[in-house]
Amino acid sequence: MADLNRIKVILAEKKVSNKSLAEHLDKREETISRWCQNKQQPSIEDLNKIAEFLIIDIRSLLNPSDWSK
Repeated sequence: MADLNRIKVILAEKKVSNKSLAEHLDKREETISRWCQNKQQPSIEDLNKIAEFLIIDIRSLLNPSDWSK
């Protein structure tokens, strides 16, 4: 089972639409959708802007590493 996409989860928790995030970042909604579907990954700069917009720690947008496997 694939890990849940953290951007998608946090957007849902905060009740923020892809459209709102796209407008804030000056990106297309399709780009946000690709990020939420793990078809593409945002840059570190975009992750920082997302964290600022959502008022969260940037680390919340990342799945923790599990090196025990």
